[in-house]
Amino acid sequence: MKVEAIEYGDRRVYTVSTFNRGVAGWLSRLPSVWVEGEVTELRRQARWQSVFLTLKDPADGACLAVTMPRGQFDALRLDLVNGERIHVFGRPELFEARGDFRLRALSIERFGLGDHLAALERLKRKLAAEGLFAPERKRPLPRLPRRIGLVTGNDAAAKRDVLTAIASRFPPARLLVAETYVQGPRAASALCEALREICAAPEIDVVVLARGGGSFEALLPFSDERLVRAIAECPVPVVSAVGHEQDTPLSDLVADARASTPTAAARIVVPDVAELTARLDRSRAGLARGARATLDRERRKLELARDHLRRAPLLMLERRRAALDQAAGRLRALAPHATLERGYAIVRAAGKIVRAGSEVSTGTQVDVELGTGGFGARIEETR
Repeated sequence: MKVEAIEYGDRRVYTVSTFNRGVAGWLSRLPSVWVEGEVTELRRQARWQSVFLTLKDPADGACLAVTMPRGQFDALRLDLVNGERIHVFGRPELFEARGDFRLRALSIERFGLGDHLAALERLKRKLAAEGLFAPERKRPLPRLPRRIGLVTGNDAAAKRDVLTAIASRFPPARLLVAETYVQGPRAASALCEALREICAAPEIDVVVLARGGGSFEALLPFSDERLVRAIAECPVPVVSAVGHEQDTPLSDLVADARASTPTAAARIVVPDVAELTARLDRSRAGLARGARATLDRERRKLELARDHLRRAPLLMLERRRAALDQAAGRLRALAPHATLERGYAIVRAAGKIVRAGSEVSTGTQVDVELGTGGFGARIEETR
């Protein structure tokens, strides 16, 4: 393909368009090739004519843009996800308008881990359909476990991280450690056996399943169906602390709690003794304040009752004195002398009180008693 250049003396200069067109033409003469890499940045939209993804070399991070017609991609039914390793058959090309180099895919096949990822995705859907990952089946972790089980690798850094963090946060914690294979073809069955044995130990209230970071292949035992079902059948809550934050083995999904790292698992299963002590101090202070307030309240009640007991006899005496004075007043009002004091007199004849004029006759001697003193008299006339 001939590409025109502009002559500037002894210099041949190409425009961007002619340069891109020339490179694109040269690339079109290259044969189709197979390229291996991990899927990243997979982008598919229903309104787009093409599907875009990036192939990354896991060894050094080199990247290659890949494009494929959407209908052709969908027909493969690969259900690709980021992280899968694939083989792409295609032709190199340059998008002239932007100068973007890419591989135009003619076919895509899974390779290596891609098969594992596809199998894991199928297993994940199967176990999810059975309800093993359902939130409602998750059990709460004990606040203060009597004994903690730890399933981890032989002399693993994960074991050290968990033990150190637990000892730092809650020194009285009691642990039972089961060391086993955590990588390789024997790991899944060994993990299941260790989990069953540690759950059978007395007073185990929670189990931590711990492994440090690793490659996708290294973490495959923690997505084994046998281990997933063993975790689901465990009689006590299980904390999965496998890999790092970005890793999500199936053990994370079935466990009752997930920790991003083994150290984080320690923060989940035991409280911080310093925080507990501070909380107890606050509770103790609150109880002391409540007790003092109750004591003061009861003391005031007692003082009021004592004052009431002291005043009760005096009040009773005053009431009785008032009642006696009232009765005396009524008696005084009814006494004969009180009547005499109001201007009346008592007349006696022969020592008897005269109540009617017919009881005496003319000439009868009578004694007249007044309010003060008295006198004798003789009846001159009766009426």
